[in-house]
Amino acid sequence: MARSVWKGPFVDGFLLNKADAARASGRNEIIRIWSRRSTILPQFVGLTFGVYNGKKFLPVQVTENMVGHKFGEFSPTRTFTGHAADKKAKRG
Repeated sequence: MARSVWKGPFVDGFLLNKADAARASGRNEIIRIWSRRSTILPQFVGLTFGVYNGKKFLPVQVTENMVGHKFGEFSPTRTFTGHAADKKAKRG
């Protein structure tokens, strides 16, 4: 179920502070975040975030098309290695 409109998008407060600090410094460094549930806002466009997937930080370059989505959508937590049946078929 979607979040109600009157509440607005959810973004952790520390994330806004980190993004403002990165914009002010002018350096293009990766901002490490653990908040996969935060919504991507227009002021994040052009910044690079390292989104934690449970094992490592995956770099996510925010573009205009990502606004409104969640950070977790761009940092998969599971790696698909293929089906066992496919490996048998290739050998035989």
